[in-house]
Amino acid sequence: MTATHRVMMTDPNTSDFFYEEAIKTIRTNIQLVGIDVKVIAFTSCYPNEGKSDVVFQLSREIGKMGKKVLLLDGDIRKSAFIPRYGVKQQVCGLSQYLSGQVGGVDIIYQTNFENLDIIFAGPVAPNPSELLEQEAFGILLRTLRERYDFILVDTPPVGSVTDAVVTAKHCDGAVMVIENERVSVRVAAKAKEQLAMSGCRILGAVLNKVDPKTDRYYSRYGHYSYYRQ
Repeated sequence: MTATHRVMMTDPNTSDFFYEEAIKTIRTNIQLVGIDVKVIAFTSCYPNEGKSDVVFQLSREIGKMGKKVLLLDGDIRKSAFIPRYGVKQQVCGLSQYLSGQVGGVDIIYQTNFENLDIIFAGPVAPNPSELLEQEAFGILLRTLRERYDFILVDTPPVGSVTDAVVTAKHCDGAVMVIENERVSVRVAAKAKEQLAMSGCRILGAVLNKVDPKTDRYYSRYGHYSYYRQ
């Protein structure tokens, strides 16, 4: 199963040395986790913690290293990939595949970024968790893992819905994106417990939106910090 369509995407972010170095650090840590970790779910506690941008930038960075990477937008409730990254053409997505409207080859798009393919979420579905629990989703991931070095799955916040837990069951590992000074230790711990219920290995967390001007401890890491479990 390979990409048969091509899509143009635009990165809205401006160049930032510290931002880029932090993403490279996350990439290095992901690569050092082990060869058995290929499919990785990313989630957060709340909406708008910057999770999707972390996944997108990390996917690009892995692609630059010569690794074939697939970004799978698993948020079939409220995806923002198409408007955020300036996709103008009509595309088919995951929800359409899981509901039997299109085949697997119809939802994989080659992007204009090096070694990066993407599966969009598709139209909003009324029953996201039920669709993701279908055998078709597991079969799709098992097939795709044979074609890619890494598959990064962007999921909805684990603190809001169960989709991330359902998705993580099919993944080799999971990473939590946590917004600095917004998410309490108690909330993060509860989200971690929920994610652990999937049986998926929790790889670590990304501390996001750190302001280097006000936080001296994290200032040398720029916008992102990463730690492993």
